[in-house]
Amino acid sequence: MNGSAWQFWEHGDAVIRGVAVLLVLMSVSAWVLIFWKGWLLQRVRTDIRRAVPAFWSAPSLDRGREQLAAFDRERTLSPLLDAATATPPAGTLEAHGLIESQLTRRLRDALHRVLAQLQFGQVLLASIGSTAPFIGLFGTVWGIYHALVSISASGAITIDKVSGPVGEALVMTAAGLAVAIPAVLAYNVFGKQVSSCEADLEGFAHDLREMVSDTAVSA
Repeated sequence: MNGSAWQFWEHGDAVIRGVAVLLVLMSVSAWVLIFWKGWLLQRVRTDIRRAVPAFWSAPSLDRGREQLAAFDRERTLSPLLDAATATPPAGTLEAHGLIESQLTRRLRDALHRVLAQLQFGQVLLASIGSTAPFIGLFGTVWGIYHALVSISASGAITIDKVSGPVGEALVMTAAGLAVAIPAVLAYNVFGKQVSSCEADLEGFAHDLREMVSDTAVSA
C-alpha cells in the first residue's frame, strides 16, 4: 500500500475502511477463482481431446468405458456415458416411451449437470466485475465529502488543502477498477472456453445417443 493509500486508510472512518476491506476480499476471491477455473478448464479441454478418440477407438463398450475413465480426470464425459447406458427401473414413468426419448432425457439432464460444474464461479466473476467500480466510486465520494467537511471546519480552504485529501480519495476509484477489470476479462475468456467445451460435450452426447439407439434397434 503506497503512502497516499495508507494515509487515506488512517484518516478514513468505518465506512471507508469497510469499503477498502470489501474491495480486497473481492479481489482475492476473483484471483483465486481465476487461477482455479483456468486450471480446471484447461484440464477439461485436454481430457475431451484425449478421451473421446480413445473411447471411439475401443473394440467394445466396456473397454471404451475404461479408456474414457483413464482420461476423464474431471468426470465431464463419464456422466454422459453413464446416462446413455443406464436402464430405467421397470414400472416407472421414466421407463415409458420410446428408447430415443428416454435417451434424450437422460443425456440432457446429465449434460446440464456437467455444464453447471463448468460454469461454477461465472456469476461471482460477473458480479465482481459489475459492482467493484461502483463500490470504489462510493468510497471516493464518501472520502471526498468527509475531506471537504474537515477542510471547511478548519476555516482554511486552499487548493493545497483540497487537492491532497481529494487525491487520496480517488485511490478508491482506482482500486475498484483494478478489481473489476481482471474479473471482467476472465469472465469473457472463461465463457468462451465453456462454450467450446459445451459444443464438444453436445457432440459426444449426440454420438452416444445414435450409437445406443442403433444398438437397441438391432437387438
